[in-house]
Parts: sequence; C-alpha cells; structure tokens
Amino acid sequence: MHKQRLEGKVALITGAASGIGEETVRLFAEHGAVIVAADVQDEKGYQVAASIGSGKVTYHHCDVRDENQVEETVNFTLEKHGRIDILFSNAGIIGSLSGILDLDLNDFDNTMATNVRGVAATIKHTARAMVARSIRGSIICTTSVAASVGGTGPNGYTTSKHALVGLVKSACGELGDYGIRVNSISPFGIATPLACKAFNLEPDQVEANSCSQANLKGVVLKARHIAEAALFLASDEAIYISGHNLAVDGGFSVVNRSYSTTPVCIQVETNSFVPH
Repeated sequence: MHKQRLEGKVALITGAASGIGEETVRLFAEHGAVIVAADVQDEKGYQVAASIGSGKVTYHHCDVRDENQVEETVNFTLEKHGRIDILFSNAGIIGSLSGILDLDLNDFDNTMATNVRGVAATIKHTARAMVARSIRGSIICTTSVAASVGGTGPNGYTTSKHALVGLVKSACGELGDYGIRVNSISPFGIATPLACKAFNLEPDQVEANSCSQANLKGVVLKARHIAEAALFLASDEAIYISGHNLAVDGGFSVVNRSYSTTPVCIQVETNSFVPH
C-alpha cells in the first residue's frame, strides 16, 4: 500500500472527464482525496466517477466560461465536503489551428474565455472559499510548453497560455498572505482526446510527432506524468513551492535542438575559443 499523500484532502478538478483531468482524478483518489470532478462532458464525467466508486468522486457539470457555473460548482463542493484544499484548474481548449493571417477573432475570444477567464474564475471563487475557512490550500493550473516557446501551438492557445502564467504569478503574490500556494504545470505534447481531435490524428500519431520533436528521448509523455506532477504540487511535499511553472517537457523549452548535433564554440574575454 503506497503512502496516501492526499489523505483527508478535498480537491476540485476542472476538465476532469478525460485526458490529464481524468488521470489526475484517478491518481488523487488513489492517494486518499475526495474529489468533485467538473467538466462539460457529462456522460464521460459520470462514467469516470462511477468507475472509481466508493463515494470518492462526484461529477458536476461546469462550463468555466460562465462565472455563475464556476461559483455554483465551488458552492456545491463546499456543501458536499465542507472545504476545498486543492484546486486543479485544468479545463482548456486548443481552438482554431489557423495562422495569424487568417485568425478568427471569435474563436480567439472563446479560447481566451476558456483558458484564461475560466481559470481566473475558478481561482477567484476557490480562493475565496479557502480564505474564509483559513485553509492553506494548493491551486494548480495547466499551462503548456506553448507558454514559453512560440510556434508550438495555435495563436489563441499560445497567447492564452502565456497569459495564464502571468495570472498564476499574480495570484501567487496576493494569496501568499493567506498561506495559499499557486503553481502551474507546462506539459509537452500529449495524445489526449483534446489534442487528437484538434489535430485530427490518432493517439499513436500524436505521440510519434511529439517524440520526433522531443529533446528527452526514450520516454513517451503520458497524461499520467502530468497527474503525478499535479500530485506533487498538491501535496505537503511541495509546501514551500509557489509561483512556479513546472515544465514537464523533457527540457524542450530550454534547449535549442538545432545545435544539439553541431559543435559550438563560445568566445571568452581572452579572445580564445572554448568548446561547448
């Protein structure tokens, strides 16, 4: 029996019916948390909750673009469990794949409404509940490698994920006074149902594409790996980590692969060259 790292904790997870959200629901439940799983995919959401069973997971419909639904979902969680210790604000969309020259601004607005405004709403109402109950909670948001590297996602998606990192840093600065930690996770490409649908590819095709571009070879990134990162940030093992954007990208966002197979020299002050 593994250590129950979230025993006695109550978690609210958005975008919980599939992909990263579903894996996180399952992992948090394994580690002793009780969970309200929120999504707009009702059939899938109820299936996830039923498959875990034992009263550990309750599904609740929530479209994060609607602040009233977000507030109602937070209140539902409080009425059912009396508190919220962890928020994993994971709901998001990829949006249109069109380039900037053909950008559909209505689609752009919808992406921002989901990926930024929706997250802001979940942080706002969950943090209010934590502050009112003096809970030193953990808030985690899903960003992306696109939050730090351009050209890795559509325009609206990339813009929204950059904005989300700013939101996390801003919320961290304010909520630290209440002992609430705010962090984010930036995954590399994963074959989630969302990604497969957006790019019209099978999971093995998405994984093959990601592996071909990856810096770290020999590992296929899965949704479970992101859930494990969320588990760490949610647990007391990360008790003094806040304002951090945890990249789970195998070094992709910090390495220029175009130089990886070519000897590079750098010039130092003596005008000699040192191999690097």
